[in-house]
Amino acid sequence: MDTVTPLNVANRVVNDLSEMTELFGDVAMGAGLAPLLILTGALLVAFSMGVFGVLTLGAVGNLFTAN
Repeated sequence: MDTVTPLNVANRVVNDLSEMTELFGDVAMGAGLAPLLILTGALLVAFSMGVFGVLTLGAVGNLFTAN
C-alpha cells in the first residue's frame, strides 16, 4: 500500500491534469459543434472567474480603506 505524501499527491495531480488535457483535446477536435461548445464553455468560465475575482479584490480592498 502506498503511503500518502505531498510529493505523491502532487505527482498524481500533474498526471491527472496531463491526461485530462489529452482527453479534452480529443473531444475539442471532434466533429460537429464540439469545438464551438468547448470554446464557449471556456469563455464563460474565464469571464465569470474574472468578474468574481475583481469583486473579491474590491471587497478585500474595501476592508482596508476608510469610508
